[in-house]
Amino acid sequence: MNFLFLSPHFPPNYFQFCRALRRAGANVLGIGDAPYDALQCELKAVLTEYYFLPDMSNYDSLFKAVAYLIHRHGRIDRLDSQTEYWLGLEARLREDFNVHGQKPADLAINRSKLAMKRVYREAGIPTPEGEAVTSPDQVRTFAARHHFPIIFKPDVGVGAAQTFRVDDWNQLEAVLGRLPEDYLRKYLMEDFVHGRIVTYDGLTGREGKIIFSSSHSISDGVMEILTQRKGMHYYYMRQMSPAVEALGKRTVEAFKVRERFFHAEFFQTAAGDLLALEINIRPPGGFSMDMMNFACDVDLYDAWARLVVHGDEELNYERRYNCANVARRDSFNYRRPHDEVISRLGPMLMSYRPMPQAFSDAMGDHAYIIRHHDLDELKKAIAFIEETA
Repeated sequence: MNFLFLSPHFPPNYFQFCRALRRAGANVLGIGDAPYDALQCELKAVLTEYYFLPDMSNYDSLFKAVAYLIHRHGRIDRLDSQTEYWLGLEARLREDFNVHGQKPADLAINRSKLAMKRVYREAGIPTPEGEAVTSPDQVRTFAARHHFPIIFKPDVGVGAAQTFRVDDWNQLEAVLGRLPEDYLRKYLMEDFVHGRIVTYDGLTGREGKIIFSSSHSISDGVMEILTQRKGMHYYYMRQMSPAVEALGKRTVEAFKVRERFFHAEFFQTAAGDLLALEINIRPPGGFSMDMMNFACDVDLYDAWARLVVHGDEELNYERRYNCANVARRDSFNYRRPHDEVISRLGPMLMSYRPMPQAFSDAMGDHAYIIRHHDLDELKKAIAFIEETA
């Protein structure tokens, strides 16, 4: 099998996908915007060939790079990056080179928040009320009917980027007066939901069988963390909520997720109700892949590679630990210095890593990955890391 991996060097932990593919017997090719000499040694060791392309967003150049690798190695059987950023280009390349996997028509459903709402409603999955922005008068009508706060978010966007909240009529009129209508027409407006975000994350087989699943909870809303630069932590739970698991399975089936990782987000209200927010047909971001591995003592990179190369859909696992990513920001004054934190956490600490700058606004500048069987003990350790002076 020829597997072409886009941007195999970033995020920095994703070289493990390539390493797993090589272990499974695939011929691993790479295209990336980092010079070959800048690649990790572990990545260089598993790539058959690497094509350096400084501007990967130039589709004509990317197309020629893929054609060159096909000329040298034969047909591409699979193509991926496992990241949100390259999903659109991947889909175009798959269509143009007849490669298995998501095509542009699929992304029109599972990247558009408005299209997602249609799928949720057809499947009977609860979701916040929302509609595409078409005109200022329509926005005012929506506000009068649903009341404030209202959330505005790009129909196609990553995380909470360019998302904002409007709390009253004065703010709404200011937005309508400041932003051009053609800009706002790219937006979806939605009821604001008071609640926390919980997820249903995992991997499906070739016919949609759920091979692995887990669930994490976030300390605050992603929009609030991003816009207010709050502290942030999230943790995978040893005990998954049966309601989250049931709704997660329905969501994965509704979107026909096949041979891919998924990351479905839900609002959970104080009353315990669940409302579908969105689904991403990719792994959860940051170091979540490693966290799921730590939580279950498995190797999901390897499980995915065996699935893709050999169709192997067997994975025995147990959720043994609660596993948290606890962020620190350089702008905060913490009570305990880094060295003391490392020393005191002891065997709970699985990993410490600086956060790549591309993720730091949402996920902080430093990531402490910790795990514990007992959720209360994990929460104490989270508070210990986060405590400010």
